[in-house]
Amino acid sequence: MRRLVSELQRRNVFRIAIAYVAVSWLLLQACGLIFDAFDLPHVAMRVLFVLLLLGFVPALIFSWVYEITPDGLKRETEIDSGQSITRLNDHKLNFIIIGVLAGVVAILLVNQYRRPHPMTAESATRLASTAQSVAPANPTVTRSKASIAVLPFTDMSQAKDQEYFSDGMSEELLNLLAQVPGLHVAGRTSSFSFKGKSAGIAEIGNALNVATVLEGSVRKSGNRLRIAAQLINVADGYQLWSQTYDRKLTDVFVMQDEIAGAVVDALKLKLLPAQRPDATRRFVPSP
Repeated sequence: MRRLVSELQRRNVFRIAIAYVAVSWLLLQACGLIFDAFDLPHVAMRVLFVLLLLGFVPALIFSWVYEITPDGLKRETEIDSGQSITRLNDHKLNFIIIGVLAGVVAILLVNQYRRPHPMTAESATRLASTAQSVAPANPTVTRSKASIAVLPFTDMSQAKDQEYFSDGMSEELLNLLAQVPGLHVAGRTSSFSFKGKSAGIAEIGNALNVATVLEGSVRKSGNRLRIAAQLINVADGYQLWSQTYDRKLTDVFVMQDEIAGAVVDALKLKLLPAQRPDATRRFVPSP
């Protein structure tokens, strides 16, 4: 047993093990910072850890079998004892290990310095009093239930040639809804900023500070258009109302005005039940 330990020491196996562990730890710390900076998945760090773990035993075997000589790597069995430079390699490995361990200590000290110190009772009391004094100057913005954002309608026609009608439909709805007393409508610039983006209803509602979102689509078949509209509750993502309108493609402006009026009347009943819809704007969708 003593002979084996002595041989392991002579071949620098123990030093290689210490150096490998220290360098691996430094590599994991550095990669952790890099992965966080680039928002890489946590599985990448796990894969790196497994690879370093798998490389530990081969590194020890390599240090047992080979020795670094002035002529390059050679097998231990091919080197005469008088030509071995193991002692010289010992000093080099010692310097490497000392340098790596110094880096480990430096990183530990930096992490300890950056770690937030526990909050004392005095600090907590001071922070609470500061928050109370600042709170009245920054009231929380409440989201009105009678608030809506109209998203650009989606052109779902096969030829993708109805974008002008889709945007015009949204514009007309915005204009009519903005005239409804008591209804808060998000501006066109804010609503149309989500055009072509795959944002969720909750994200849109939070960004525009509205309780409901109106979205829709336009489909064309021959000389007929089908316009679908749906009102969605931001809080839970469920539909509050939906309707489909089929019309022949004749006067575009008349169609937009007619359908927008019908949608607005329906939304009044949902969002402002106390208000009666304007009978002149009401419109029954065709079967």
